[in-house]
Amino acid sequence: MIVATAEKWYVIKTLSRAEKKTAERMTAAGYKVYLPLQTTIKQWSDRKKKIEIPLIPGVLFVYCLESELLKLYDIQGIYSILKLSGKYAIAREKEINNLKLLLKDQVALEEEDFETINKGALIEVIQGPLQGIIATSIEHQRNYKIIIQFESIGRQFVVHVPRSQVRKIKDKIA
Repeated sequence: MIVATAEKWYVIKTLSRAEKKTAERMTAAGYKVYLPLQTTIKQWSDRKKKIEIPLIPGVLFVYCLESELLKLYDIQGIYSILKLSGKYAIAREKEINNLKLLLKDQVALEEEDFETINKGALIEVIQGPLQGIIATSIEHQRNYKIIIQFESIGRQFVVHVPRSQVRKIKDKIA
């Protein structure tokens, strides 16, 4: 019998609002952890502040051997390890890299006239960290919103992309 010894990215469910502390505890315990965070502006009655919040609430990723997963339950803040069809859910390296690309800073918009792309149109990201992604436009104002799907964890994300970085995919070219 051959035992798989390759480390993989596993999906960890955390207690509500405990993602950052759980990631810190896991890192302190020697695990390689990835917690995708996005920066947002939180407004109180007297001030505004930039804060980082999890992109996927209640979820972080750990890179380890499958045999180490059960030891994770000893770490405070871990609720469960995601399973799909009775097996531990594995996030592909490509998906982790895509999450990292999604969270990179976008380039500043230049004031130019851009082609209007209607809702539902097929678009391609032509520059920036998401270059090459083909998606559907779901809304536009100053930026376009597109949907990126991650099949292995059953999630999709709405991403804001500057107008200067997208183009409408033309119908069949003769």
